[in-house]
Amino acid sequence: MELTLDQALQKGVEAHKAGKVQEADRYYTAILKANPKHSDANHNMGVLAVGVGKVQEALPFFETALEANPSIAQFWLSYIDALIKLNRIEDAKIVLGQAKSKGAKGDGFDQVEKQLVSSVSKNSNIRAPSKEQFQSLVNLYTKGQYQEALNKGSKLLEQFPNSFNLYNIIGAANKGLGKLEAAIECYKKALSIKPDYAEAYSNMGLALQNQGKLEEAIEAYTDALAIRPDFAEAYNNMGNVLKDQGKLELAIEAFIKALSIKADSAEAYNNMGLALRDQGKVQQAIEAYIKALSIKPDFAEAYNSMGIALKDQGKLEEAIEAFKKALSIKPEYADAHHNLSTIKKYTVGDEQFLQVQELYKGEDLSEDDRCHLSFALAKMHEDIGELDQAFKYLSEGNSLCKKLLNYSIEQDEKLFKKLKEGQPKLAVRKIEIKEVSFGPKPIFILGMPRSGTTLVEQIISSHSEVTGAGELNHVYQFGANLALNQKDLTQIAVSEFRDRCLAELSKVSNGKSIVTDKMPHNFLFIPLICAAFPEAKIIHVQRNAAATCWSNYKKYFVSDFLGYCHDLKDVVDYYNLYRDLMKFWQSNYDKKIYNLNYEKLTTEQEKETRKLIKHLDLNWEKACLSPHKNTRSVGTASQLQVRQKVYKGSSKAWRKYEPFLKGVFDSLPSS
Repeated sequence: MELTLDQALQKGVEAHKAGKVQEADRYYTAILKANPKHSDANHNMGVLAVGVGKVQEALPFFETALEANPSIAQFWLSYIDALIKLNRIEDAKIVLGQAKSKGAKGDGFDQVEKQLVSSVSKNSNIRAPSKEQFQSLVNLYTKGQYQEALNKGSKLLEQFPNSFNLYNIIGAANKGLGKLEAAIECYKKALSIKPDYAEAYSNMGLALQNQGKLEEAIEAYTDALAIRPDFAEAYNNMGNVLKDQGKLELAIEAFIKALSIKADSAEAYNNMGLALRDQGKVQQAIEAYIKALSIKPDFAEAYNSMGIALKDQGKLEEAIEAFKKALSIKPEYADAHHNLSTIKKYTVGDEQFLQVQELYKGEDLSEDDRCHLSFALAKMHEDIGELDQAFKYLSEGNSLCKKLLNYSIEQDEKLFKKLKEGQPKLAVRKIEIKEVSFGPKPIFILGMPRSGTTLVEQIISSHSEVTGAGELNHVYQFGANLALNQKDLTQIAVSEFRDRCLAELSKVSNGKSIVTDKMPHNFLFIPLICAAFPEAKIIHVQRNAAATCWSNYKKYFVSDFLGYCHDLKDVVDYYNLYRDLMKFWQSNYDKKIYNLNYEKLTTEQEKETRKLIKHLDLNWEKACLSPHKNTRSVGTASQLQVRQKVYKGSSKAWRKYEPFLKGVFDSLPSS
């Protein structure tokens, strides 16, 4: 039965009093949809907003309520209270005068007057811009006119040097312009004026996150939540940081918490989907994206996320439609253009090709967007045979990526040196076979990225006794500190590392006794793997050096671990560091490492596959010869190749670009 407006209001008030914020919001929203000027519903929506800390958003509701019915004293008191909470003392005094002139009476007004006197005395040096001045600044920011917002805000700051709200919005404008240090300084200034300013802590967390200072970002969000435990956005942002740290379960918990506070947060559903995808739970991720889109049908980012997940599943036509849908909503969406370019074949005159070319000419493009468009254009020009243009855009895109990641080969040179120094101590901290605890048996598939590790995992996980878990971050997450810091390296620490990794492997084993982890960079931690997992198998995949280096350079990577990929000299230097390190590991762990040649695997497929399966102590199964029929989701850069029959000529593909490489690969081994 359909409720009358009065009945809906009563239901909303009952839910409101019971603390059921979402339910109350639904009733009030329904009333306002039928009657946007409904005074009680507007007032109550304002009170709801204040209750969850969205004080600025409450003001228009109070204003509408007062326009509709200025005789209700509580409407005035709620409005004045919100202005005081925003520290807009002068505005609150003006509104109090207006209330009195309208004949509003009651003890509440006497108390408010005393509060205003106290606030003026306590904050005599704090003055804030008027509502109109501040709103015009907010409008500039929400339109993406960051420089204009910064200019206007800076001028207002001369007039109101102690306005914490001004510092917060100026900080946000600086962040929008990529000026992260300046943004952080603004947030700190806002907090020095108003120490309990949860929004400033949350915004500072975002800036720190963009700087890669993830632990500091977590601290900022924690501070925000200590002030406002019902701050859904801070939980959502914290979840994103935890996801970036590889702490996927904690990230999902944070997103669930955000959704328990704000059930209609499409952003939290989308972000939870991203974390689920990183866990390998692709179907659950898709369900989260569907939920996000049911709340926000024009959510381009969720369609883009959906496309990536469908691509993981090999559903390329559906993925293409998802990316196209994202672009129909947001035609300038560089990330979606790039993702679509990886699975679409282009011809001269293609509409999207022309669109991306126009977008690339834009002078106000962010460096990140320009990077995505560069890689898209490289793929498009390659498809139509214009290799000189393809190489040009590859060079531009990689140069931008290297700059954004602030990468230097020296950081990896130091890392490799330190790893070598730690090897002797790890060798004497190894766990004996008799001490091995129960858990799934791991197979570590490692080597340089783009060397064929994905294909090898597809082959092995085609076996009925094996689950392919993809690229897991657990060895690095739980063990990097052990491999690099000798003072922390004890027998107990190695055992704890083992137990934590096995616990995570058990979660993705699907009940099988053998699980593959194909994180290529685990080659860095072979001594730790050998110490902690004496029963594990280590498969080292080797591919033609030039083909490997070119394939890394050609792909768009954003991980700090892959910063070397964005410069041809860096990727060659890194390959040589890797080669030298593997020789060192081989001299100490020769019997533990199975070297698998990618080219031999593709040219002598059955022979090499049988040898591999035998080495793993598995019975032969014919399915291992048809890895392209393996239906598991693949989230790596090789996801398209492994959906096809094993291809024999991929290691020669780089040679068509040889005229543009200026001999940069000449120092690499030829085989």
